Amino acid sequence: MESTSLGIGSRVEHPHFGKGVIVDVSSELYIIWFKSQNGTKSINREFDLKVLEAQEATGGDEGITITDIEQALENILERKLHEAELVPMGNKWNSGTLILKPGEAGLQPKELPIETFFHKIVMVRDKLRVMEQKINAHKVMTDEEKVDLQQYITTIYGSLTSFNVLFKESHHQFKGSGGK
Repeated sequence: MESTSLGIGSRVEHPHFGKGVIVDVSSELYIIWFKSQNGTKSINREFDLKVLEAQEATGGDEGITITDIEQALENILERKLHEAELVPMGNKWNSGTLILKPGEAGLQPKELPIETFFHKIVMVRDKLRVMEQKINAHKVMTDEEKVDLQQYITTIYGSLTSFNVLFKESHHQFKGSGGK
């Protein structure tokens, strides 16, 4: 095989990884996306690949690779997962104070702005949602395992419904198994 003639888009077959498409070319390597791996592998240009369909190397093959696309998608998803949704607190709680008063006489109460407490509750809700998404998208867990973990998350949501009084809009509130 003449390795210098293969360009991006060439279809090849590797004895171990099977059929693939060259998605990037460097001076020493081909980056090949293999269907069997559902990902890319770096293969030395001198390796004896079976050429199924050759595309001419243009010398300036610096197009977008599968790796570039995967990285861009990961960046977008990561940003989306960590974007804080603006969740309004009920107006009656604005500038309020949460007071935690110990039952034992002589101990100091703890005061906390309700906005700070509300923010922490919203963060807990958002982290639960991310956990729920990661469970649902998990590639190795069985559906039975996913359902089992989902039941725990639903129970947690149900335990947090006491804090719904703080939310201005009901669609932001916690919903347990009764509020699906």
